[in-house]
Amino acid sequence: TIEPEDGYFEYLYTNDNDVINIPEWSKGQVYYQIFPERFNKGDINKNNRKYDPWGSKPTRDNYMGGDLKGIIEKIDYIKELGVDCIFLNPVFEADFNHKYATTNYFSVDTDFGTNDDLRKLVFECHKRNIKVVLDGVFNHIGVNSKQFKDVLEKQENSIYKDWFYVTKFPVDISHHNYECVGAYKWMPKLRTSNPEVQQFILKVMEYWIVEVGIDGWRLDVADEVDYTVWQEARRKLKRKFPNVILLGETWGNASKLLQGDQLDIAMNYVFRDAVKDFFVNNIKPSEFDARINRMLAEYYNEVNEAMYNLIDSHDTIRFLRECNDNKRIFKLAVAFQILFCGSPAIYYGDEVGMTGDNDPDCRGAMIWDETKQDKDILEWYKKLIKIRKGNIAIKGGDFYSIVCNDKLNLYGFIRTQD
Repeated sequence: TIEPEDGYFEYLYTNDNDVINIPEWSKGQVYYQIFPERFNKGDINKNNRKYDPWGSKPTRDNYMGGDLKGIIEKIDYIKELGVDCIFLNPVFEADFNHKYATTNYFSVDTDFGTNDDLRKLVFECHKRNIKVVLDGVFNHIGVNSKQFKDVLEKQENSIYKDWFYVTKFPVDISHHNYECVGAYKWMPKLRTSNPEVQQFILKVMEYWIVEVGIDGWRLDVADEVDYTVWQEARRKLKRKFPNVILLGETWGNASKLLQGDQLDIAMNYVFRDAVKDFFVNNIKPSEFDARINRMLAEYYNEVNEAMYNLIDSHDTIRFLRECNDNKRIFKLAVAFQILFCGSPAIYYGDEVGMTGDNDPDCRGAMIWDETKQDKDILEWYKKLIKIRKGNIAIKGGDFYSIVCNDKLNLYGFIRTQD
């Protein structure tokens, strides 16, 4: 920088809201993602529907009976693993086993239990110093929701017609009549620019924070929702609940969402892609190093300290399968993930060696039979998480790459804390 002739630089005043402010508890923690239908069946007597035996091949349509009581039964297991925060895929009334076609945002789906079950789950987690984040599916809704059924019944006269992107009347259940997610007619897209829709979303978000004490929201398809929704959520929710986390889903660079006026952090698929390409697809260490450091440079340091760093999820191939079930490579990738800066995110079952191709195969039933669990991988996770928790340089320190040798295929880094 060239010094001005008068010897002075102009620095504009920094206001309170110019400062990136992310909940301190979220920095460097360990997340654990649970797909509720497949984690554990607690209510063995329920008969909502026909259930396939636990551990059956997962399909897009079958049910195995996982529920909230089942998660409650396994909180001590999650605590022993070293988890700080659970992220639950959708738990509200909805169609399909994944529950992304919401029909009622104010009630827990009967497949999973009751609102009181969710309240108890949060209470039991908080007793063990574990946070709980729910999945907020606000980009779209289910065709069996009150709002969309009203459109089907009353057509142009529906008070909800402007909640959707109707392309032609009369409307029936067809992707030719309204915009939806990936031409998936069961999930019409919400018009999130509509002030009524925005206020509805904010009402849902606040309701569950107040009613059961959740610690934040993972926001589905956050980059396709009108950005003013997240600006309004930050203004209104953070004023009342400054410590809730707002975590957005995006599969690319999340900079637009993370400027300090919308969300706190994002699901870091950029991280996942770089890890996959290095450990599985064998890109050169120099390319891996460039991608990792460019990623870090694109976000504020405060964001990097809390970023949700995953290697797989309910929407991807299990990472062990990405590694062609090569355990050595998988363990190396996990080591990098957990020793890297930010917040490592474990997809349920990875820690016991679960594998599987993309959706629906990646949504298999959790392995609870200890004779079928990979104890070597489980101990690897526990060891690395213990190292992370016991070292402030790893949990919240700086990251520097120090070895990057393409000829020997070596990559090394250090974590430091001043």
